[in-house]
Amino acid sequence: MSSQESGREKEIIELDEARLQGQAEIWRYMFSFADSMALKSAVELRIADIIHSHGVAITLSQIASCINGSLTSPDITTLARIMRLLVRRKIFTVHHPLDGGDPLYDLTHSSRWLLHDSEQTLAPMVLMENHPWLIAPWHCFSHLFNDGLASTSKVVTSAILSGYKQGLSSIESLVDVGGGIGGLISEIVKAYPHIKGVNFDLPHVVLAAPAYNEISHVGGDMFHVIPNANAVIMKWVLHDWGDEDCIKILKNCRKAIPRENGKVIIVEVVVKAEGSGVFDDMGFIFDLLMIAHSSGGKERTEVEWKKILEEGGFSRYKIIDIPALPSIIEAYPDDQ
Repeated sequence: MSSQESGREKEIIELDEARLQGQAEIWRYMFSFADSMALKSAVELRIADIIHSHGVAITLSQIASCINGSLTSPDITTLARIMRLLVRRKIFTVHHPLDGGDPLYDLTHSSRWLLHDSEQTLAPMVLMENHPWLIAPWHCFSHLFNDGLASTSKVVTSAILSGYKQGLSSIESLVDVGGGIGGLISEIVKAYPHIKGVNFDLPHVVLAAPAYNEISHVGGDMFHVIPNANAVIMKWVLHDWGDEDCIKILKNCRKAIPRENGKVIIVEVVVKAEGSGVFDDMGFIFDLLMIAHSSGGKERTEVEWKKILEEGGFSRYKIIDIPALPSIIEAYPDDQ
């Protein structure tokens, strides 16, 4: 390779990296309100005050036990997810004891500004700026919801096609579970015409789907039975559900694919606690959005994905990065 060709290849790589970084920044700015949501939660729950009153770093259970104003104990899992983002944002710190004890949370210079009884506190301002009365006037834009989902789907679909070529080229038949009106599966079949595509969703959803060449629309319920295929793909489906529901869906996926060469392709965020990649911040933010947008849904770490995959009948998997916010988790049945 000549030096001129080498220089040109380097320029292309740098341009691709810059475009990816730009995409990540737009995602971050688009959902930056999740930071405010987490900050407001911390102020309403008086987390900074609780830690301050102990005088030392304390565990999540200790924080939860001191939270007042609720008829029931606070959900530790939800509290942990909020604190995970706030630690990422350096509002609080977390220390993991060498003896394997529970993580210990402490204040930072930032969280000291959230102390209610301090002479100089910003806690009331946080509550005012995030009060529903102040935010409510913007709800008139809710009609943009569907257009917003469609635009992000196109970005992710493009990343799947460019970053998962080897995985798609060997598939003979593919069912898209929760495929909506067939946008993803239609683009995959267009790129790989040898694939027999099935778009699978609730009956009333697929009734509104347009006709595509070489694609069948099938109505049904993924909690009951999934159409048979060489492989199953699910894009941003499992993060809407709790672990038990995900395991049910995965078990049905397992029944739908062959023992030999069958696989499930999961397109989802993989949260990385210490990640420094261009999209890693968004995993924490999306996880908080799932608290508000779903009942039991969440973004998962690799450890959490491994757990539900194993219980769903998939003991082997690999994570493949693509040029987008989610990754691809390629999972294989136990008896392969």
